[in-house]
Amino acid sequence: MATTLLIARHGETDWNRARRWQGHADPPLNDFGREQARALAATVTEIDAIYASDLARARQTAEIVGAEHGVPVRVEPRLREVDVGEWSGLTNDEIAERFPGATQWTDGETREAMGERVVAALLEIAAAHPGGRVLVVTHGGPIGAAWVAAGRAFEERPRPANGQVQKIRVEGNRVAGID
Repeated sequence: MATTLLIARHGETDWNRARRWQGHADPPLNDFGREQARALAATVTEIDAIYASDLARARQTAEIVGAEHGVPVRVEPRLREVDVGEWSGLTNDEIAERFPGATQWTDGETREAMGERVVAALLEIAAAHPGGRVLVVTHGGPIGAAWVAAGRAFEERPRPANGQVQKIRVEGNRVAGID
């Protein structure tokens, strides 16, 4: 029996607007991000449960949706964004200036490690709601990890805007598809 996970990217923060790498940093939603969360609440229907990363931007987005639907939010720290280490809080221009030629942060977490923890969390969430429809509010990196777990190429992963949703299908103990 397949479980549908609606994986949403959190609403906007001031760091998103400034195009700063957030990683594990914890800026809250801004006013536009709260509007995006309310719009998300209007588009998702028939949800059995809501899970969110423990970072404020995802948790706040989920809480707005949950309040609208009367569904409590379950916080799951494994749904966090990748830890970008020394890049946290920096723009791409600042990274290029401070770390010339760098294509990856050197401290923090690898994308592979983030993917393993996120996919494990998604599979556990799906197993707890067999045949259900669950909203998972997380971040861009974890959405990309779900994409790869569905057998898609990392280079072709979606780059969802704040408040956008990807639908994934979990069958048994695997991510069987993503839309």
